[in-house]
Amino acid sequence: MNSSIHTPIVKVRDSHPTETEDIIAVEEPLEIILESGSHNDRTSRNLAVTMRTPGNDVELALGFIFTEGIINRYDEVNKIEHDTTSCTEDKQNRILVSLHEHIVPNLSNTERNFYTTSSCGVCGKASINAIRTINTSRHHFTNEGQIDGDIFLGLPNMLLNQQKIFAETGGLHSSAIFNHHGELLLLREDVGRHNALDKLIGSCLAQKDFYFEHSILLLSGRASFELIQKAVMAGISVVAAIGAPSSLAVSLAKEFGISLVGFLRSNRFNIYAGEQRIKIKSHENSY
Repeated sequence: MNSSIHTPIVKVRDSHPTETEDIIAVEEPLEIILESGSHNDRTSRNLAVTMRTPGNDVELALGFIFTEGIINRYDEVNKIEHDTTSCTEDKQNRILVSLHEHIVPNLSNTERNFYTTSSCGVCGKASINAIRTINTSRHHFTNEGQIDGDIFLGLPNMLLNQQKIFAETGGLHSSAIFNHHGELLLLREDVGRHNALDKLIGSCLAQKDFYFEHSILLLSGRASFELIQKAVMAGISVVAAIGAPSSLAVSLAKEFGISLVGFLRSNRFNIYAGEQRIKIKSHENSY
């Protein structure tokens, strides 16, 4: 499946039109179907529809059901099958997540219909309580050591240099995992911010020796409540965003002991929560 396509455009510069081509990011629907139950009583339900950039769909589905609290561990999944069907207007993609027979998924938050757009994440959630899938006993991070604040300054350029599809289209978000030395470990892109993070988390879940708590999550855009929620669910204790955090994101980060950095640029950033974990060299006393 292609992640980007060429399209004819008219480029206007100094009031002069020129016919040319541009490369744009592909956006298509993905339907996530969950199968569970005993051998003699298997049931399937349409769990979610998300508008995403094709690619890493297995990781996206896995990350989604994990960060929504539907499963607790990767080994609860028996298999994930990806198949494509066609409708009259466009290509629709379906992915089936099949759980082991003894696993009972937590579907308490799926009474609403999930519809995930590329721009706003999971919609149709009536209140903060409805989108708060976190089990408050699951994670609460402590200060497990300080990170050199200068590490953060080099992350945006490293991210941009690795964004292959963004370099072509300028139209994708990305989420990336770095270690505490600022080395890039994994990156995923998507037209949706939430999808990019679900793809990243899903990929990491499949690596059973991967430890989120010793990592830095970098978001290419702003930090919203739901992105911080996903970080908590995954056990990520340090989150940096190139854009601004929301008020709910800051509150959630403080509640769970996450270090949250926003407005990250080549020479500056703001610390909104967990400042004690970040060492600033220019200060005689570190935070």
